Amino acid sequence: MNERDVWAGRMLALLEPLRSRLTPAGSGFDLGATAAHYETATIPMEAFSRPLWGLVPFWAGGGRAPEWEALCRRGLAAGTDPQSPGYWGPCRDLDQKFVEMAAIAYGLLLTPGVLWDPLAEEEKDRLAAWLNQINRYECSQSNWQFFCILVNCALKKRGRPYSAERLELGLQRIDSYYAEGGWYRDGKNGQKDYYNGFAILFYSLLYAAVMQEEDPVRCSRFRQRAEEFARSFVYWFGDDGPAVAYGRSQTYRFAQCAFFSLCIGLEIPVLPLAVLKGLVVRHLDWWGQRPIRDNGGVLSIGYGYPNLMMSENYNAPGSPYWCMKAFAFLMLPKDHPFWTVTPAPMPALESAKPLPQADVLAQRVQGAAVIYPAGLRIGHAFPQMEEKYAKFCYSSRYPFCIARSQRTLEEAAPDSTLCFRYLGQIFVRGNGGDWTLTGNGIRWQWSALPGVEVVTEITLLADGHLRRHTVTAAFPCEAFDAGFALPADVPGALAETDGPAARAAYPGGFCAVSSLSGGTPAVLEPVPNTSLVFPKCQIPLVRYDIRPGTTVLETRVQFA
Repeated sequence: MNERDVWAGRMLALLEPLRSRLTPAGSGFDLGATAAHYETATIPMEAFSRPLWGLVPFWAGGGRAPEWEALCRRGLAAGTDPQSPGYWGPCRDLDQKFVEMAAIAYGLLLTPGVLWDPLAEEEKDRLAAWLNQINRYECSQSNWQFFCILVNCALKKRGRPYSAERLELGLQRIDSYYAEGGWYRDGKNGQKDYYNGFAILFYSLLYAAVMQEEDPVRCSRFRQRAEEFARSFVYWFGDDGPAVAYGRSQTYRFAQCAFFSLCIGLEIPVLPLAVLKGLVVRHLDWWGQRPIRDNGGVLSIGYGYPNLMMSENYNAPGSPYWCMKAFAFLMLPKDHPFWTVTPAPMPALESAKPLPQADVLAQRVQGAAVIYPAGLRIGHAFPQMEEKYAKFCYSSRYPFCIARSQRTLEEAAPDSTLCFRYLGQIFVRGNGGDWTLTGNGIRWQWSALPGVEVVTEITLLADGHLRRHTVTAAFPCEAFDAGFALPADVPGALAETDGPAARAAYPGGFCAVSSLSGGTPAVLEPVPNTSLVFPKCQIPLVRYDIRPGTTVLETRVQFA
């Protein structure tokens, strides 16, 4: 069997459980009862559109799936017909439907023979008119600008009315978010995270693929930025497949590798082809071993397992299918050399690599990817920003924990951070404050609560790092300096304290936290379902007494 058929089969298998959940009018999938911040009526439409991120490249590469083709055409016709009970409805400013229009535009740009040409003329008219609504309303000034860009590109390519003015405005806004080294901020005050790879860079390459004749200078610039981005983004992936869990939208899972997958599909050599193949294949294989589907086969909200606690307020039951972007490499036809290339290991990467363009310091420890971020909070009020952006470091091997509450250490699950207990509450690092990146370390000036100021200096070591905290407090409190969260209920897992050190281990690795300044070691067992990957976890840490005045804490963190 051709290798493309194998990967296409895996993609289609992920989507198959959806077909039995098609709404009566055929324009949505009913996948669950949980809500998001946008209209509940839009939730089935989101679930309908997101599978297109996988189906479109499959069709573009020559694949056929007649049942899905008919289903999608029927849904596009019903969803855009005001007289149909399946009508998706009119739009408004900042409408979630704009997000989902991008997947439809993807199809109209790359596979018009499947999703556009077979439609009746009146169906084409209604679909184009419905999409054109995006030009009458405001899109969020963030990666959302690309939704307006792609929809207008699709309308233009299909010979329908579009807005050249809104197309150019969106492109100018995207350009204003550009920072350096291929990286963008997600909006004027946004954070640098996976929205670079699976959104802004992804869409910019798609634009470059379809608008070369009309806009060659900008298309060339987009491709050049992608090449620069790849050289630093590769540091976010471990040698064995998983990427660093960092930032919001972790429920999109293997969309983490979507940028590299699209580079394969569009034949943009940001890395050698065999290296790109190895990175994407290992990543998808790692995710294929995780229990990320419910008992009906539908992708769950969560990360390494179903977990609503870590979700964002915009995550609905169909949201996880954003991960289908990872199958962009399916746009290569069966006879492309990619399908017979032997996957190569990761390229040789530096053990310590400052990446100022990404606002992180990168480290490699026995094949695991670790990043030390600036810790800035993004300008949006999403849940658990402290956990998702402001820990000291994030690992591809030990994904972070999210808090149930700040009432107890067990509920706060404060991995990879220095937290404080005062008046019966747990306080963690939030806003990153001032930070400085060095060749072999990082320095933050921050505060977890009024009256407690901290300067943290981290120095990288071959097997971890050394933390030095200078704490200036106006009152007595306790501090807990914690390492990574490891699984607690697998065969071979152990937790122990020995002298000044606390250690957690299992057959896949270990983390040890040692006090160099008189602390008390312990291994914390947080409440279940706080770690993104391990439903029951344990965190090695050191407890320190903080007295009024200045206290210097030194902690060594080792891991493998």
